[in-house]
Formats: sequence, structure tokens, C-alpha cells
Amino acid sequence: MSEDRSAAEARSSGRESQEWQRPLPRPDNVTAPYWEAATRGELLIQRCPACGHRQFYPRALCTVCGADPEWERASGRGTVHTFTVIRQNYAKPFRDELPYVVAMIALAEGPMMMSNVTDCAADDVHVGMPVEAHFVTADDGIGVPFFRPG
Repeated sequence: MSEDRSAAEARSSGRESQEWQRPLPRPDNVTAPYWEAATRGELLIQRCPACGHRQFYPRALCTVCGADPEWERASGRGTVHTFTVIRQNYAKPFRDELPYVVAMIALAEGPMMMSNVTDCAADDVHVGMPVEAHFVTADDGIGVPFFRPG
């Protein structure tokens, strides 16, 4: 294992204990329930009571029929649908996390969610890889979902 890969794995596996340096989420009246649940370690998606459509990211209306969506707890399980490994990013704090993985996660409930895959080497991530959500607490107490092999 290379020295760079070891350093990256150490950073990603200790993410929960590091000081949050990324931009903070800004909850609004539509997204506040999502961020409150994430702070409790729960992943929420929206489900339409009229047509049954499930959606993510949070929106004021169902994207299929226009009804008011309700919140539903997701399992936090999914698979990597597609991904990219970021090996160059000179902006702080991301340059200190290189390499890192940005992925589209196909949640078990259906919606897609973009997030980072952590707690494994970037070169080990692959399409179809099963993952599970875990939550990192940002400095102001907001939980942010990430995914790891699962």
C-alpha cells in the first residue's frame, strides 16, 4: 500500500473525530426536517401520499403529481450507481482529503443521492458496491450523511 493511500485511509476512517472544515448546510423551511433527522443519525427521503413517488433531494412538491410530500425514514442502504475519484482539488479543505470519492448512491428505496464514499481506499470503490449511510457531525451540530462499504 502506498504512503498516499495509507494517509487517505487514515483521514477517511477518522472523519468523525476531525474538526468540520467543509461548507455548512443551510437548512430552510423545506429541508429542515431532513437536517434535523441527519443530526439524529437518520436518513430521510420524501414520499408522496397521493401517488407513492419517492424523491430525494427535499422539495416542496412531489415531482410527479405536485402533491405535498411526506417524510419517510430510509434504510440508509444502497449501492454505488456511478462515481468519480477526485485526485486534484486545490481548494481548502478538500485538498487535505485527497483522494476522495464522490458517488451517486442508488438508495434501496429508489431515489438517488450524491455523497462521498468513505472508510475505504478510493481505488476499492466500484459500481454496484453495497454501501450504508453514516453521519458526521459538523461544527454547528448538523449531521451530514456519508456512505461506507456495507
